[in-house]
Parts: sequence; structure tokens; C-alpha cells
Amino acid sequence: MAETIKTLTAEIRAFRDARDWLQFHGPKDLAVAITAEAGELLQHFVWLDGKQARRRARERREAIADEIADVAILLFEMADNLGIDLGKAMCEKLERNEQRYPVAKARGSNRKYNEL
Repeated sequence: MAETIKTLTAEIRAFRDARDWLQFHGPKDLAVAITAEAGELLQHFVWLDGKQARRRARERREAIADEIADVAILLFEMADNLGIDLGKAMCEKLERNEQRYPVAKARGSNRKYNEL
């Protein structure tokens, strides 16, 4: 996974740098852009119940994939710009979540770790 993340990050960086966009991609700017793109993703599902949302996801798969990709690209770039090893950060977070959400307590529950 780490090599894939590094490879994709390098491609994102090359795309950005070819356009001289680093000057516009500070931490706040990227956080705002991630939020905006996440909002565009959410727009596909607003006001739908679970069954409708699953159907919409099938029907608009390509458009939804584009929005997910936009969010991911910006996340990868933000991590890179801040010197965060995204693969390592994700693995460490998964390890913390393993502790916070033990299977015996969390299986089938949507409660937050401090409510289990």
C-alpha cells in the first residue's frame, strides 16, 4: 500500500508542479478544497434513505467515483505538503481504532468508542 500511495502522490505532485499551483495549495486552501469536494460527494446522497442511497451509488457510480477521487487527490497532496507519510498515518490510525473499537464491543454497533 505504501508504494502505491507514494507513486500516486508523486503523480499528483508532478501534475500540480507542472501548473505551478503549489502557491495556491497551502494547508488552509487544501482543507477548504477537501471540504468543498466532500460536499460535492455528499450532494449525490442528500435527502435519500439508505436503500435510495445504495441505488444512487450504483446509478451514478462514475460521477461519485470522480468526487471520491477529488477528495483523495487533495488529501494525498495535503499530507505530502505537510510532510506526513499518509500510509504510515493511516496504519497508525487503524491500530488506534483497533484499540478503541474492539470487536467484542463494537461489532454491529454504531456507537463511538467512548460509548461502548
